Amino acid sequence: MKNIITLSLLLLSAFGYTQKEYKRADSYFEKMWYVEAAREYEAAIEEGDNSKEVLQKVGDAYYFNTNMEEAHRWYDILISEYSEDVDAEYLLKYAHALQGIGDHRSAKKWMKIFSKKANSNDPRSQKFSQNSLTVEDVLNLEPQFTLKNLKINTELSDFGPMYYKDDLVYSSAVDTSNYHTRVYHWNEQPYLNLLLGKINESQTEVTFIQEFSKALNTKYHEATLAFSPDQKTVYFTRNNYNGKLIRDEEGINHLKLYMAEAVEDSYGNVSWTNIKELPFNSDDYSVGHPTVSEDGTKLYFISDMPGSIGSTDIFVVDILEGQKFSKPRNLGPVVNTYGREMFPYITDKALYFASDGHLGLGGLDVFESKLAETFSIPVNLGSPLNSNLDDFGYIVEEDTNKGFVCSNRKSGKGDDDIYSFERTPIEVCNQKIKGVITDATSQEPISQVEVKLVSSNDEVLEVTRSADNGQFTFNYSINCDTSYRLITEKIGYKPKTVPFTSNAYSGETDVPVALSTVNKLIVEENGILKIKIGIIYFDLDKSYIRNDAASELNKVVLLMKEYPKMVIKVESHTDARGDDAYNLKLSDRRAKSTRDYLITEGIEPFRIESAIGYGESQLINECNNNAECSETKHQFNRRSEFIIIKM
Repeated sequence: MKNIITLSLLLLSAFGYTQKEYKRADSYFEKMWYVEAAREYEAAIEEGDNSKEVLQKVGDAYYFNTNMEEAHRWYDILISEYSEDVDAEYLLKYAHALQGIGDHRSAKKWMKIFSKKANSNDPRSQKFSQNSLTVEDVLNLEPQFTLKNLKINTELSDFGPMYYKDDLVYSSAVDTSNYHTRVYHWNEQPYLNLLLGKINESQTEVTFIQEFSKALNTKYHEATLAFSPDQKTVYFTRNNYNGKLIRDEEGINHLKLYMAEAVEDSYGNVSWTNIKELPFNSDDYSVGHPTVSEDGTKLYFISDMPGSIGSTDIFVVDILEGQKFSKPRNLGPVVNTYGREMFPYITDKALYFASDGHLGLGGLDVFESKLAETFSIPVNLGSPLNSNLDDFGYIVEEDTNKGFVCSNRKSGKGDDDIYSFERTPIEVCNQKIKGVITDATSQEPISQVEVKLVSSNDEVLEVTRSADNGQFTFNYSINCDTSYRLITEKIGYKPKTVPFTSNAYSGETDVPVALSTVNKLIVEENGILKIKIGIIYFDLDKSYIRNDAASELNKVVLLMKEYPKMVIKVESHTDARGDDAYNLKLSDRRAKSTRDYLITEGIEPFRIESAIGYGESQLINECNNNAECSETKHQFNRRSEFIIIKM
């Protein structure tokens, strides 16, 4: 894309280099006059400067202007000349440039190299690793779209469609005025304005009508807008302009979101008044590309404001009464990446947006994130909707599966073009996954086991926990007759991976899971993890550790030494015979005597959280003060328990 949509924050990728000898080139670059900047840097290279900084910047000037052939050429020289000294971010840009020229095999190789060199905290390094989803996987997706290039497209930039009543509002660099066209030096095209077009009955073609609003259009950029459900309020993107362009301390003119109200006269003509900027704008960062939820309660937009994960993230605010708004909230790492998320469009079913941070075919690709309680993991909508260049600005009427999308692919008429599309959704066979987790030895259900549902591409689709009865379910719908796996984890149990293939027909797939504890001495009783050893006997009315008791306690010592992070509680109990208060004191002495023995055998005191006697207050059978029971039954109540807190 060679227009406003990439935002001023792309300058972040320049890494702040300042070369005094190239002030003019740097000045052009900082103003985002990328055509002029590229010429100046190339002139410097011709004069003999092959420094890493200059090669990076000339590559960036073409990359940000979506000239992937030239970006590839200069990044290739950069990597060849400086090899190991090249920042990981440039390896990823090089991979994107390779995608842009259609060399997906080489792009895949460089994405893997990037994943090895990138910061381990960068989620893209995992997405592009050896075992993750590949470009080939995206290319092999079953096609869902039929595209048609619109007649309103020109050799300049046309993009940013949005429904307005029965018409389409869009942004264009075409000059519809009678005065001399002003040139935007990013791509040497006129500044953008909002135009209005008529959608035909089949929703496949648009005819230009007129300028959308003289009140909204200025001599600088206006682009990408959204309407409230009643279409009486418009939100739109504009340069930070108030009679003149306003720049930050670095000379950058950021984007802002504005709103205006519709006033309709007796003839049905609409004018837009009371134009004002939104309260979360700033002179120091950009805000733009709005979309409004169908119920009118939320406004989504993109920004590089503080709290962003990547270059640009998608944020949301609540639309409150009295034209007020909540504080912006980042949609989080499921949707946003270290790259660019752009052009959100929200429906009652999904969030659609463009991204170069999720795996795609090159440049920006369109992704779909299903809308439930939270946004699902974004899915690339594949070719032919996406190409090796920039694809973005997707809007759709869900009931007809028809809409519009933008692209600067080479088969278009000029720069960015608007395409109409019809989507034929792939018939999906959905499965729900459920199961029960039991102890492999006792067959008893195990609660609070963390269960991950993982795809064949190592993507974690959902995480849940087993209930008290050991049962677990996932809300995520998976494909039929497809390979997945469950990964379980709970303290005291061996982690387990259970591969399975979903049923061939819609419905449910039941996956039972049997877990084993990490040691046969560890058992779970009534949801509590314990160390189970033989009965520890004490002499009558005594609390010292006998030899036969020591042999059992030594099992606890060995186990705790095998698992040095294990922390336990010691609990001692008596039967119901004898005085209640006496039994309570006796059991407490025995608990503390047990604790002291473990410490003398080398267990650090802090690993025994407590040692408490409960007397006869926690009987495990009916043998209370009023019951006549056998010695065997009373013996069940005379016990010491070792409760595992963590390990």
